[in-house]
Amino acid sequence: MDLKVEARNLDMRNGWQEKIEEEREKLIRHYANLVLHLRVTIEATPGYKEGGYEISLVASIPNDTVVVKRWGEKVHPLLVESFDVLGLQLKDIVEKKKNHKNQVSVKTQGGLPGGDARGTVRRMFDEYGFIMTHDDQEVFFHANALKNVSMDDLEEGTAVSLAMEDGVKGLQAVWVKAA
Repeated sequence: MDLKVEARNLDMRNGWQEKIEEEREKLIRHYANLVLHLRVTIEATPGYKEGGYEISLVASIPNDTVVVKRWGEKVHPLLVESFDVLGLQLKDIVEKKKNHKNQVSVKTQGGLPGGDARGTVRRMFDEYGFIMTHDDQEVFFHANALKNVSMDDLEEGTAVSLAMEDGVKGLQAVWVKAA
């Protein structure tokens, strides 16, 4: 697995580099033939609403690219979280390949009536955002999926219910309602 590490607007610390190498070794152990190239970017972003740093992982896999981004105030925990999320996404990709599912299927989770899941709005942008479910899955949603609420009514931390499906780059919301 090729690895490229970039530091933007800051100096790379040895502890960060060591953590990246440690996490890379875990990926090689579990997904040796899946990840072809990994780019890790650590950027100081003091002007961002989310905090002082942005971690970006971009993993090239056959016929696809997996991207994980996290924002916060401390780099080390962000690295751990980013690599954990990347590992979960790679695990899902491997399971999908094993199951040979080429069709999109609606996922039902959370044991709620109708197979609904519940979660909390994690991050928001102009026309889309991300929800963290109670079982720690990150789900993309677009403004078009909103049912009884608008983007202007949502903010980080808002509780929502949703239905999910496997999208091209991971889980995405079929619909999102205010809880």
